[in-house]
Amino acid sequence: MQTKDLVIIGGGPAGMSAAISAYNEGIKDILIIEREESLGGILKQCIHNGFGLHKFGEQLTGPEYAERYSDEVEKLGIPYITETMVVDVSEDRVVTAVNKKDGYFQIKAGAIVLAMGCRERSRGALNIPGHRPAGIYTAGTAQKFVNIMGYMPGKSVVILGSGDIGLIMARRMTLEGAKVKAVCELMPYSGGLTRNIVQCLEDFDIPLMLSHTITDIHGKDRVEGVTVCKVDENRKPIEETAQYIECDTILLSCGLIPENELSKSAGVVLDRVTSGAVVDETRQTSIPGIFACGNVLHVHDLVDFVSDEAEIAGKGAAEFIKGNTKIGETVEILPTDGVRYTVPQKVTRGEGASLYFRVADVYKNVTVALYKGEELLAKKKRPKVAPGEMERFEIKPEYLENTDKLTIKLERN
Repeated sequence: MQTKDLVIIGGGPAGMSAAISAYNEGIKDILIIEREESLGGILKQCIHNGFGLHKFGEQLTGPEYAERYSDEVEKLGIPYITETMVVDVSEDRVVTAVNKKDGYFQIKAGAIVLAMGCRERSRGALNIPGHRPAGIYTAGTAQKFVNIMGYMPGKSVVILGSGDIGLIMARRMTLEGAKVKAVCELMPYSGGLTRNIVQCLEDFDIPLMLSHTITDIHGKDRVEGVTVCKVDENRKPIEETAQYIECDTILLSCGLIPENELSKSAGVVLDRVTSGAVVDETRQTSIPGIFACGNVLHVHDLVDFVSDEAEIAGKGAAEFIKGNTKIGETVEILPTDGVRYTVPQKVTRGEGASLYFRVADVYKNVTVALYKGEELLAKKKRPKVAPGEMERFEIKPEYLENTDKLTIKLERN
């Protein structure tokens, strides 16, 4: 069995950033394992710009952003292997993997960073009735067809879901000559960034149908059209609002699911809301020495924040390897009253942390408030918050004294 100080599973922006961070903290015995043929992850097919505004102060395309990190990995000489699938991670940090060159092999790691990313929710998870015709794709699959392979999935498109990938593909399909008939969103608000709604839909006169969903798919061999209905406050279709939209292609942009099968096999405790690991401020999971970052932890809206979080995980892993991890009681962060979840979910007493969170709905003129019991510790006014955009709140070390939990909530101004 091989041994490595640090094994990083996933060579996307999270994995590369974590590796660079750990290297800069003095850990040199590192291995990145990537299942595709090259580093970069999903960014390789995201040819639109808008990446790197926070991290580099300039607009980059996805491949350009990924290249900044892959170039640094090469420059530092951090080892990586590609076209390698990790099939198991054990609680005692043994990584089992397989590839064409080495076959089946195992690595005993001093620490592990999980950076496997996420996958798209498929039609099977959405329970849409109808036949199984050609022409139904997830938005990410369509993006790969158009941007990497040079194939057009269709000419007349309806998109279900208004996540960022769906919004971006509405614009991309339009630019490639397709007609995007509508973007249907089950919720009364969009799940994407405001800038994407403006730049990808409004600038191209593509209708966004909020509180609408597809209730039937027509066509046997190829998609011929869809029935779309408005939904009530319980998200149930209102039959009398049904309308038929002719199309030959359906793109699904109905959310992303963290890729956590390996986390489960290691016995990592998962958050029921994020479907990612429960972590502390260093991004260490419930298993000592196993860390998680990026979209495998929770779905981010900006890759810049993925890189920031991965740097935290890389540093945390380095400190664990060096035996410098601070062991102490943790304080639980409880989201309530409009706050859907937080990352991290717990913070070690004596440490500070940047708390990232998402809200459950669109709210205007609210105050984000942090409480210790009935005591208000800190607050921040926000003119508007929405589920599609990550929020941030600073936790100071003194907030964690003499308590085992803090509560974060939204209050009306």
